[in-house]
Amino acid sequence: MTVQQFADIAAQEMYREPGADLDLTGVLTDGRAVLGEGRYETLVCAGQVEAMPVLTFTAPWHVQDVPFVAPSASYVRFLAAGLLSAGAWDVEAVASYVAACPGAAGHWSEQDIADLLSEETIGPAGSVKDA
Repeated sequence: MTVQQFADIAAQEMYREPGADLDLTGVLTDGRAVLGEGRYETLVCAGQVEAMPVLTFTAPWHVQDVPFVAPSASYVRFLAAGLLSAGAWDVEAVASYVAACPGAAGHWSEQDIADLLSEETIGPAGSVKDA
């Protein structure tokens, strides 16, 4: 992804007009730069891969500062299928992990999550089918 592509995606997430340059000096120097108070207006450098910075954006507040909201079925299915596709865990392990995550805990049971990863989603030998 180019710097301009990252800037455009970040601008859209910040409800700003895409197309403007994004000053990355602060995040590249300090590892974090707060561009505003809204959601996704904090840039974070998570490290480097092959000498290229890995940048993302997030909210400026801490996770404990906002109430958790139960994720939708499609979101849980997407996350769980992604974990399953990595091949390290089976359906039960993925369902157990996701059910214990903040937001899902108390709203999604292990069985609910396993049901989301139904035969419709899971292919032969536990492989994840393309959606």
